[in-house]
Amino acid sequence: MAMADLPLEQVRTLLAVVDEGTFDAAAAALHVTPSAVSQRVKALEQRTGRVLLMRTKPARPTESGQAVVRFARQLAALEREVRADLGTADDGSPARLPIAVNADSLATWFLPALTRVPRQVAVCFELHREDEAHTATLLREGRVMAAVTSAVEPVAGCTVRPLGMARYLPSAHPEFVARRLSAGPLEECLPEAPVIVFDRRDELQDGFVRELTGGARSASGVRHFVPTSEGFCDAVAAGLGWGLVPEQQALPLYRSGALVGLAPERRLDVPLYWQQWKLDVPALAVVAEAVAEAAGESLHGLE
Repeated sequence: MAMADLPLEQVRTLLAVVDEGTFDAAAAALHVTPSAVSQRVKALEQRTGRVLLMRTKPARPTESGQAVVRFARQLAALEREVRADLGTADDGSPARLPIAVNADSLATWFLPALTRVPRQVAVCFELHREDEAHTATLLREGRVMAAVTSAVEPVAGCTVRPLGMARYLPSAHPEFVARRLSAGPLEECLPEAPVIVFDRRDELQDGFVRELTGGARSASGVRHFVPTSEGFCDAVAAGLGWGLVPEQQALPLYRSGALVGLAPERRLDVPLYWQQWKLDVPALAVVAEAVAEAAGESLHGLE
């Protein structure tokens, strides 16, 4: 079945459920009843012969549903551009751009990048915070139109451009170093010392310790989970444990004495890329240029 054969009302309804998270919220956004939303989704599933939506909270598209959601979002973007070209845009509302970005970029250079978008470009940003190793998943699911990601392999239907290297510095409070890391070589003490990690998918600290010890050890099992970039940095500065702190956050704290580097000759660099749909959306193109320009000034060059 061709995408052109799918009823647009049903396609838009599926997108609304994915974006809003529930049938009730989608109904409110579309100004219809929850029963109408449910009927449209069921009719679309019957037409395609596939289950398109996992009825979870929030609702998520199945693999088949992801293809329809991508189509729906691309259709909405193209429709908006056509209306603008024809001068028939009915509500004058700005373009909505869902973008996935990792927490550390969001806390350092990414928001200033968005301020570079010219004021005359009418756009609303919908930012989805996700680990850089997983932001590409949101592109595949059709939930976002662009992503800051560590994945260099392009998602189907997307282009990739390099942004630069995000540098992380192994850091700790001076008192923590004296108490936990001064009894011997760093490669012996660090695997035993309490560590700060972002969440259970954060492998940066483990990777650093494996590199330090030649693969023999990982970071300590005594670990504090702090799932915000600012909170992570604050936890390290408070002496709860050591951690890999983004360079932009670490250097001012080094100068104030609140943090010290554990190994000045060692750092961890994470390559970042910008992936976006191959779709002629002028607002997205302007945002992409602003992001690339800011990244070029804030990140290290890809080696």
